[in-house]
Amino acid sequence: MLDAIFIGLSLGSILLLVALGLAITYGAMGVINLAHGEMVMIGAYTAVLVRIWLNLGLLVAIPIAFVAAALMGYVIERLIVRRLYGRLFDTLLATWGVSILLQQAVRLEGGLSFFGIHIAGLGSGLQRVDLPSWLIGAVNIAGLDLNIYRSFIILVTLALTAITWAILYRSSIGMQVRAIMRNPRMAAASGIDVSRINSLTFAYGSGLAGIAGVMMAGFKTVFPDMGTSLVVDGFLVVVVGGVGSLVGSVVAATMLGQINGMVALLSNDVVARAVVFAVVVAIITYWPKGLFSYKGR
Repeated sequence: MLDAIFIGLSLGSILLLVALGLAITYGAMGVINLAHGEMVMIGAYTAVLVRIWLNLGLLVAIPIAFVAAALMGYVIERLIVRRLYGRLFDTLLATWGVSILLQQAVRLEGGLSFFGIHIAGLGSGLQRVDLPSWLIGAVNIAGLDLNIYRSFIILVTLALTAITWAILYRSSIGMQVRAIMRNPRMAAASGIDVSRINSLTFAYGSGLAGIAGVMMAGFKTVFPDMGTSLVVDGFLVVVVGGVGSLVGSVVAATMLGQINGMVALLSNDVVARAVVFAVVVAIITYWPKGLFSYKGR
């Protein structure tokens, strides 16, 4: 049972990294970004390329994946999402199209060329990332064998959650983001550059998803469609926790990860996923705005 709890914590940590970006972008901009899962995929493939091209390990891949995914998110917001604010369904369709384009671009063996810039494709085959020796195995604490890599995932997630909290609640940019979440028109009238803050917010959320991809690459195979199901799980966390609520995202990710881990231990993964969806439906039925939604006047 303790092993199942620990596995649930590591699953919840991955969900939290994916959901943090969604919670911020959806809360601040009201954008349903279906390409967010592809930011996870970009992070995972960055870890693969760092191993192949640079012959470097997972730790080096984390900051590189953050930058790569953040830049991609920044470009998507500037070129596409920015033109569709206030048009929820148009944004949904546009970001869905972007996700398909990114998946197909990775699948192309020869790659793509734009204005003389060649982007290499990686093909549809499965890729893997080797863990460094110090992250392999288990450590015994109080009679419990804890997987070192899953412990590493939990620690990285805690650190990034603390950094995100500090940015949101202890910085001027965070104050501007929270103002935009509450009332974007009033924030703009108060002198906040809403366009600039939205771009930075979108990029930061995408960067967090890229780090989640690196974490996943350490224990799962990497393939072009790997982010498709994760974006659904991320939105489940956001809806259950409450849009824009950092505390809600932490609680929801932990809860859903534990439910998935426990039910999978007692039954199987298919039943576990069904139970998770049932719990989400029950929660949003009684708390439509989530467990920790903002209270407005």
